Amino acid sequence: MQSGLYVGISSQIALERRLNTIADNMANMNTVGFRATEVKFDEVLSSTRNELNAKVAFVTQGNDYLSTRLGQMQQTGNALDFSIKGDAWFTIDTPAGQVLTRDGRFTMLETGELVSIMGHPVLDAGGAPIQLNRNGGPPTVGADGRIMQDGQPVATLGLFTADLSQGFLRADNSGVIPVAAPQPVVDNFNVAVVQGYIEASNVNGISEMTQLIQVNRAFEGISAMMRDTEASFDEAIKTLGGGR
Repeated sequence: MQSGLYVGISSQIALERRLNTIADNMANMNTVGFRATEVKFDEVLSSTRNELNAKVAFVTQGNDYLSTRLGQMQQTGNALDFSIKGDAWFTIDTPAGQVLTRDGRFTMLETGELVSIMGHPVLDAGGAPIQLNRNGGPPTVGADGRIMQDGQPVATLGLFTADLSQGFLRADNSGVIPVAAPQPVVDNFNVAVVQGYIEASNVNGISEMTQLIQVNRAFEGISAMMRDTEASFDEAIKTLGGGR
């Protein structure tokens, strides 16, 4: 009987984790380049047996992963706005280290340095800050990220991939800091830079609201089950106590 309480508690912990990710996703529905957080839950079988000699299954707290679904591309016409087709990231240099981001709203400083919307240097494939010619013509960028000014190549936007299944931390600028070192994209025709566009958040508001309702209902159902289990446990104690 106590096993039911433990299973219920493990389920509530998992649902709270999912509720937090849903809240974070909903808060970033309009954040450029944001990728929704999903949670994978696994079943864990207890090494002990209950009073009916049956296996007891618990739910893990869950492992976070990012949805790779592409957000909608929005045309801006700004020559320094970029989006990425495919599974890749831009890289920016921040006080927290190198951060991967799909927020391609860049600007050029008076020095010619290309920076993110938060003022962090945008990096090339070699990890060096990108420097443009402030007095040159309007930059044009090809699908491979090569930046041209006055018909001459001046830099290349760094495109990177990373194995986020090994873990990651959220960062500013819709960014993530992966545990595994990111790798530059080389000769991948499934990845391309698009100039004059930005990528909207890939959060599906309707889906998130549906999941929110499901999580709340599940939490209520588990709470009711735990109350019934406690009540049965109390009745059993009273019966056994009265029998003495």
